[in-house]
Amino acid sequence: MKRLGDKLCVVTGAGRGIGAAIARAFAAEGARVVVTDKNGPSAQALAAELGQPWALLDVAGEADWARFAAAWPAIDVLVNNAGVTGFEDGVAAHDPEHATLEDWRAVHHVNLDGTFLGCRYAIGAMRATGAGSIINISSRSGMIGIPAAAAYASSKAAIRNHSKTVALYCAQEKLAIRCNSIHPAAIRTPMWDPMLGDGPDRSAREAALVADTPLRRFGEPEEVAALAVLLASDEARYMTGTELTIDGGILAGSAASPVR
Repeated sequence: MKRLGDKLCVVTGAGRGIGAAIARAFAAEGARVVVTDKNGPSAQALAAELGQPWALLDVAGEADWARFAAAWPAIDVLVNNAGVTGFEDGVAAHDPEHATLEDWRAVHHVNLDGTFLGCRYAIGAMRATGAGSIINISSRSGMIGIPAAAAYASSKAAIRNHSKTVALYCAQEKLAIRCNSIHPAAIRTPMWDPMLGDGPDRSAREAALVADTPLRRFGEPEEVAALAVLLASDEARYMTGTELTIDGGILAGSAASPVR
């Protein structure tokens, strides 16, 4: 039997990148996957590829979640993946001195409010069976400071903490609803495109960005998806309130130099 063969799973921000990789991995493991995204065409295209249902969902909109809950009142797994960096429209000031309050709030609105609303929905949608798995995609940036991306780092740190709060609340309620967070570092997704560009120096920019990563490379979305499959499965039924880092070793300590 496939690892997720009896589960109904929802993935937010599944139109591309890590979310798309998770949706594909879940489907491959036998799950029924609801592909959701703010971008309807991308969600619809992936759903068609996988033969799965899809839904338009702006995670920062409470009304959107209410509509979604009416359509999908009971689920087994939710992956709160949708998020923004603040650099989607190009390079902008996101350091603690020059970031605008508007930009600060915009990043938190999607990343943190969206995760809060998703967790709230999932608890209600899992109460019928009293069990389930909530997986929140945080970031390595939620565990350290990022001077040039203050709002992003702050929002991801808050997701890390809220995941533990949700885990403890569900246990207190005597529910077997688990909540865990995944913390990727540099993963090769379209989110990096505004910073990497598409010019002849892209490879050099990529190399510079992972120069202090012991494994000296970007991670792949499929590697993050493998952790999501574990957390969604019954193999991880004793894991809650924990965090899994996938960062090429960068948080292990000091950067390592390959033996020559």
